[in-house]
Amino acid sequence: MINVNKDALVTAIATKTEQSKKDVEMVIETMVEEITKSLQAGNKVTLTGFGTFKTSARAAREGINPQTKAKIQIPAMTVPKFTAGKALKESVR
Repeated sequence: MINVNKDALVTAIATKTEQSKKDVEMVIETMVEEITKSLQAGNKVTLTGFGTFKTSARAAREGINPQTKAKIQIPAMTVPKFTAGKALKESVR
C-alpha cells in the first residue's frame, strides 16, 4: 500500500489530461479552497458518485490526559465530515 500525496495526484492528473502540472495544481487548490469556504459557511458539498462533505457539531465533553491521567475539559466544536458516495464505496470493495 502506498500513500498518494498531493504531488503524486497532480502528476497523475497532468499526465492523463495532458495539462501542465501548474494548471492542475491550481485547479486542485481552488477546489479545496471552495469546499473549505462552503463548509465554513455551514453548507454541504456533494460530488455525485464520489461523496459528500459536511460539518457536524461535537458537544463539549470531559477527557483524560493519557500522560498525567488528569481530567480535562474538551470544548464543543464543529468538525468536517466526509461520507463516501455509492459509486466510490462499490469501486473500493
